[in-house]
This record gives sequence, structure tokens and C-alpha cells, in this order.
Amino acid sequence: VEAVHLIANGKAPRIPQPEEGATYEGIQKKENAEISWDQPAAALHNWIRGHDKVPGAWTTINGQVVTFYGSSLLDASVPAGQELTLKGASRPGLVTKNGLVVFGNDGKMVLVRNLQFEDGKMIPASKYFSADDATALELTEEEKKIAEDIR
Repeated sequence: VEAVHLIANGKAPRIPQPEEGATYEGIQKKENAEISWDQPAAALHNWIRGHDKVPGAWTTINGQVVTFYGSSLLDASVPAGQELTLKGASRPGLVTKNGLVVFGNDGKMVLVRNLQFEDGKMIPASKYFSADDATALELTEEEKKIAEDIR
């Protein structure tokens, strides 16, 4: 109550804020968001989730920087999937139908739903191995005619 009265009467002390350390730059930088794999699954999940969306927690896969988005702890048996080597991880990840499963140093699992590549392309983690499979669109004769009419 005393502080409110001091402010209302214009007598509250004014202490100038020091400018040392003041910045408008983002605190987090991409180079500081690399995932350290030697930690428990809960810590990995918190790291990925804490950097989601900016700047994005990342690791190197096949020589390319890949950013992880949308993690959750996975409390189930180890799912079936295709192995994926992650730089610095003691155990490979698994690309499953639900996403990329990564392992903490405690053997517990984290599910990552989305991956973003250096070129900005984002894919569901479950599509990692099929991301480059581009099937050509084949039109029927009727669809070709419609396409010509549209042109």
C-alpha cells in the first residue's frame, strides 16, 4: 500500500536501469541449439520443445543439419522402424509410422513429429526415407482435356 501511495503522490524513487547487457537481439541463437545426445529422454524432450519454433533444436544427419520440431515423451515398447544414424547419438533413431523415435542415455524414448532441412523444406519425420520419392502425376485423357481448357 505504501508503494502505491508513493507512486500516486509522485514521490516513488526512480532508479535508472543500466544499459549494460541490454539488447534487442534474440537470446537464443541457432548455433547454441544443437542437441547433446548424452542426456536422459526427458531432457532431450525439454530441449527440443524449448527450442520449438525458434531457433529450433538441431542435429546432423548424413552430413546435413536437420531441425527437430514437435516432440513428446514416448512411454511404450520400442516401435518397429527403419534405423537412422544421428551424429553424436550412442543409439540410432528409428523412423516409424508416427515419427522419428530418438533415445536418451537412460534408454527412454522421445518421439519427434517434424523435421526441417537446411533448405527450409519441412516434412513429417515419418516420411524421412520417402521424402525424395516423387511420384509423377499421371492424368487421364479427360483430365488432360480439362487441364487444356483451364490453360
